[in-house]
Amino acid sequence: MATIHVDGSAYDVDGSDNLLHACLSLGLDIPYFCWHPATGSVGACRQCAVKQYKDEDDTQGKIVMSCMTPASDNSWISIDDEEAHAFRARITEWFMTYHPHDCPVCAEGGHCHLQDMTVMTGHSRRRYRFTKRTHHNQYLGPLVAHEMNRCINCYRCVHFYNDYAGGEDFGVYGMNNNLYFGRHQEGVLESPFAGNLSEVCPTGVFTDKTHTKHYTRKWDLQYAPSVCHQCSVGCNTSPGERYGSVRRIENRYNGELNGYFLCDRGRYGHDYVNRDDRPRQPEWKSEGKSEGKNAGHSDRDSDVMHLDVDPALDRGADLLRSARRIIGIGSPRASLESNHQLMALVGKDNFSSGIAAGEQDCLERMAAIEAAGALATPTPRDVERHDAVLVLGEDLMHSAARLALNVRQAVLSRRVALAAERGIPEWNTYAVNTLAQGSHHPLYIAYPTATELDGISAESLRLAPDDIARLGFAIAHEIDAEAPAVSELDDATRAHASAVAEALLAAERPLVISGGSLESPAILDATHSIVRALARRERRAGLLLVRREANSTGLALMGGQPLDWALDAVTDGHADALVVLENDLYERMPEARVDAALDAATALVVLDHQRTRTWKRAELGLPAASFAETDGTLVNLEGRAQRFYQVYDPRYMRPECRIHPSWRWLDTLRASLERRPKDALTFAQAMDDCAQAHPALAGMLNAVDTAELPDGIKLARMPHRYSGRTSLRANIAVSEPRVPQDPDTPLAFSMEGYSGFDRPRQNVPFAWAPGWNSPQAWNKFTDVVGGHLQGGDPGARVAGVPRPADGAYPAADAIPAAFAPRDDRWQLWVLPRLFGGEATSARADAIAERAEAPYLGLSESDAQTLKAADGATLAFDLGGEPFTLSLRVDKSLPDGIVTLPAGVFPDAASGRWVQLRREDD
Repeated sequence: MATIHVDGSAYDVDGSDNLLHACLSLGLDIPYFCWHPATGSVGACRQCAVKQYKDEDDTQGKIVMSCMTPASDNSWISIDDEEAHAFRARITEWFMTYHPHDCPVCAEGGHCHLQDMTVMTGHSRRRYRFTKRTHHNQYLGPLVAHEMNRCINCYRCVHFYNDYAGGEDFGVYGMNNNLYFGRHQEGVLESPFAGNLSEVCPTGVFTDKTHTKHYTRKWDLQYAPSVCHQCSVGCNTSPGERYGSVRRIENRYNGELNGYFLCDRGRYGHDYVNRDDRPRQPEWKSEGKSEGKNAGHSDRDSDVMHLDVDPALDRGADLLRSARRIIGIGSPRASLESNHQLMALVGKDNFSSGIAAGEQDCLERMAAIEAAGALATPTPRDVERHDAVLVLGEDLMHSAARLALNVRQAVLSRRVALAAERGIPEWNTYAVNTLAQGSHHPLYIAYPTATELDGISAESLRLAPDDIARLGFAIAHEIDAEAPAVSELDDATRAHASAVAEALLAAERPLVISGGSLESPAILDATHSIVRALARRERRAGLLLVRREANSTGLALMGGQPLDWALDAVTDGHADALVVLENDLYERMPEARVDAALDAATALVVLDHQRTRTWKRAELGLPAASFAETDGTLVNLEGRAQRFYQVYDPRYMRPECRIHPSWRWLDTLRASLERRPKDALTFAQAMDDCAQAHPALAGMLNAVDTAELPDGIKLARMPHRYSGRTSLRANIAVSEPRVPQDPDTPLAFSMEGYSGFDRPRQNVPFAWAPGWNSPQAWNKFTDVVGGHLQGGDPGARVAGVPRPADGAYPAADAIPAAFAPRDDRWQLWVLPRLFGGEATSARADAIAERAEAPYLGLSESDAQTLKAADGATLAFDLGGEPFTLSLRVDKSLPDGIVTLPAGVFPDAASGRWVQLRREDD
């Protein structure tokens, strides 16, 4: 600790900080541009100048840059000194010489760090009267817009994109004050974190292109605390709505999870909420359930009858009442509450998770490994503190992108350790990076093909899944001789296993990351073996297991039969009715198998917010609320239960719609089925019912923010400058109705309520503080800048079902034989992909444009065997159906396997053997 004196007041601060970080953490305002809490200090902008004195008797002092000055004990500084204030104002004026002063048309207006700092420094008069330099703007893809003329040369974008996120296609060109920040030639930004430039950039150089298409100022958006639904990491987000559509997604700070950054799928994958073809009223097929595999594309408008809520529930109850047995099919993209209400409707013995058997087996294995508790599960923030990482069977950039960014920081943190040995503070970015000279903590990756983290790995092995498992078992045996040995292990693999084991044992905090992306039980058994071996050696190790979807972890703890069981039960005549919750069965199982089950069902009720192929087969479709229109709870990959909140009421702007939360539809449908009166289910009741029914999920109740404001004050969803509310619905009716009421949450659909930062709380709809309108306002809500929210980071770990840690290893017969290619067949593996590989985000136009065209991956040797060149069209049969895709020769891929990206074929395709042929054969 250190004591610093600021304008005559003494404060206790962390002596390892710089003065800027320390003062901002104290709530004091110092203007800055180039500094960012996540990227450190570079001293490029000179905006954070303060007056520093030798001691309390010094009256002269000197101007110093607070971001480059240590907060050493007994420092004396002044922020309000007239000379320092004038210096900062002149710096701002210099920045503005070439700036176009186009705030009225700039997409960052009202959301701009430059505006905040200009006001804070007191610069208000423009004296520059000469011709301004102009730049040509680049096309940077469908996500990020470029307006180079607004640049003030702060270098933030380069430090984030290249140094922090690892991008290689972006840079700064020119010299002196004639600089250009962009690509060497225009084109799509390749980094999956490029969208963060819109928040990192303190001006309007890089903006959210999807938001610009239907632009609304920040102060005219309605927000709510939410959770990203696009993967299992569970990043916190702040969706903003206007006129009944989600206009943008911003990062919501969580000190244990996503910090200041989101991946591009989470930031831009929300547009499926705004699709024009969304079902907004209950739909009844007047001529019964459609038949055949093409039925979903042949429905005529005259076949569909739109119903109100009560008639729809009556028809649904009549439909299900006549059934002999009802099977409920849940979904890992639906909330815990919705899945529980479906289970309550059909009974626990009739509930399916909606997940294919292979993936569910992996989920259950992962839950069992974690429940044994041999190694602790770190938070994503904790991942960055580990000093050796083994990634077994995962391409993190595609299966859990935000986690990949954490792993990158863990590997690069070696430079921080080296700097600490020489007394160089962590915040001194240039000095730390210069000293490191590419020094990294060891990262080992075993995966069938190249990954984006290979460039910083100590070794990346390209292996078939069975060989990845064998490597994992061999590593465990090297760590602990009591672990089962791998028979007939080749010398190269043994050497790799020995090197990895040595690195894990040499580390103070090794970390093992695995998961179910390849749907390989053998890889998970190998992971279990490594976990046991490290635990027996009493290492402070960590284990993190990656799941595929937003609520895969929670649904596995809830239980239920796999999707295969549900389809077989209907096809075999053991059940004759299906209720499907927010799940497109055609994305999970082969088309012929789904068609057979749906043809055999006499009743099909579907709840969804998307018009999927399964929806189009239903007799009754009930329009479900999306994440932006309801409340719910998800459990992420670390077991953290998190609540997301309703952003807006869909009926306010569309009175004709009948969208309701799935959990409310299902509860009311059950009451109709049982012919009993039922009061409207509240979310608090739905959450309590779920927690009581599933002991493994009891901890979900701790995810509720218990901080209460006095006198019943609610939290405002709208900024206090929100405008035009009384005219939003002028095209519908002149009179303004009462704003929607929200009895389920502490939030109000209004600007009336509390929106400040001085009352600690976990759930913050949007970041704003007096004088801070940009995302840098999050600094006002944290205990220290870059630390944790003052009210604690949102979410709470669910306990799961503990299992005694008996120390037993998987049996030796769990070790697979070495992978052997076949002469005429290839083993097919579906690999995760960030853009286009997740069902809902793939429906967003920007993500669809960003996604690559699907392709088949083959090794160079296998392509030569087929006499097929890059780009050739190959055909194969899967589940009795023929498919064709273009070929991409992948020189890193092992012989004997063929890969295709997720989102093209059903998830259950992994591990099958297929016969490939050229289309012209």
